[in-house]
Amino acid sequence: MKRVIVSVINDLVTDQRVNKSCLTLQKMGYEVLLVGRKQRKSPPMDDRPYGTKRMKLLFEKGPLFYAEYNTRLFFFLLFHKANLLLSNDLDTALPNFFISRLKRIRMIYDSHEYFTETPELVGRPRVQKVWKRIEDFVVPRLKEMITVCDSIAELFEQKYGVRCHVVRNIPPRSALPNKGDKQALNLPEDKHLLVLQGSGINIQRGAEELVEAMQYLEDCCLMVIGGGDVLPTLKQMTSDLHIEGRVRFFPRMPYQQMMAYTQLAELGFVLDKDTNLNYRFCLPNKLFDFIQAGVPVVASELVEVGKIIKKYDIGLFIPDHDPKSIAATIRQGLDDTDQRLIWQKGLTQAAEELCWENEQQTLIEIYKHYE
Repeated sequence: MKRVIVSVINDLVTDQRVNKSCLTLQKMGYEVLLVGRKQRKSPPMDDRPYGTKRMKLLFEKGPLFYAEYNTRLFFFLLFHKANLLLSNDLDTALPNFFISRLKRIRMIYDSHEYFTETPELVGRPRVQKVWKRIEDFVVPRLKEMITVCDSIAELFEQKYGVRCHVVRNIPPRSALPNKGDKQALNLPEDKHLLVLQGSGINIQRGAEELVEAMQYLEDCCLMVIGGGDVLPTLKQMTSDLHIEGRVRFFPRMPYQQMMAYTQLAELGFVLDKDTNLNYRFCLPNKLFDFIQAGVPVVASELVEVGKIIKKYDIGLFIPDHDPKSIAATIRQGLDDTDQRLIWQKGLTQAAEELCWENEQQTLIEIYKHYE
C-alpha cells in the first residue's frame, strides 16, 4: 500500500483541514500517518481511522520551539518510509523539502494562510525576514502547491510562478452532529446566544472589540470557543467590565462537540481586521462552520469573506470595529425577522454547495497526479 506522511505543527485534535485531507487520502488507498505535536494542555486524541504521532517537545513557543520541531520532524521523516509527503504550512516545509530531495519522494505543500504576512510576523521584521527566506527557498522549487482561497493563490503565482490549486477549508455535511440542548450544556435559556470560535483567536481579529460590545447587549450571551493568544486579555476584559454573565469561555474541544454549541447560536462572527495581507485575504474555516450550522454571519467586509456572504446573502457587515458599532450591528441582526428568513434560505443553499463532499474533488484530482 502507498504510504503518505502528513505533517503539521499544530495540535492534531483541532485541525480539521488536515483531518479532512487525511481522510481523503485514505479513501484513495493511501496508508496515512499524521504527525504533529502534543502540548501540555492538549485534549486527548480522538479516535482516527489512520495513524497519528504527536511529539512531546521541550519548548512550546519561540525560536527554540520551531527549531526543535523542525529538527525532530526531519529525523522522523528520514527514518520512516513514505511514497508521498504532505507538508502543511511554512513551519513544516523545510524538513519535508529536504527529505523529498534526499529520498526522492514527491512532496505536496499546502499553505493554510499567507504565513509571512500574519500579524505575529508583520510587527517583527527580523523574524519575518527569516520566514520569508524559507518561503523564497522552498516555494519556487515546487511545481505546484495548494492554498485556501483565490486571492492567496494569485499572490503565490505572481510572486513565484508556481501553479497554485485552491482547496477551501470546508466541513463535510456528514460531520454535523445533533443540535445541543441549552440546559444540558449549561447555557442561558433566556438570552440570545452568539458564538466566536476557532483555534486562532488572536490579535487583530476583532475579539477584543466584540467582548467590549457585550456590555451594550444585556439580553445576549457570547460563547467564546477555542484557543488563541488573545484569550487571557478577553477573560480579563470580561472581569473588568463585569460582564461574566454575558461572555462564556469554552476550551478547545473536538469538532462535533463544538458544533453542538455552534448550532445553538443566532449569530456567528468573522471580524478579522484589514491590517495585513493574510487577514485581508483570509477565508477562515469558522465561516463555513457557521454555514453548515445554519448560523447567520456578522463579519468585517474582507475580500474573500465578503464574496461568500454577498453571493449567498447569509449575513451582514460591521461598518467599523468600534464596540458600539458592533453592538448595533448585532442588534440589527437579531431584530430583523424578515431578513433572518432570507438569510436562512441562503444558508441552506450555501450548506449544500459549500461542503467537503464537493470540495474534496479538487484535492482528489491533485493527488491522482502523484500516484
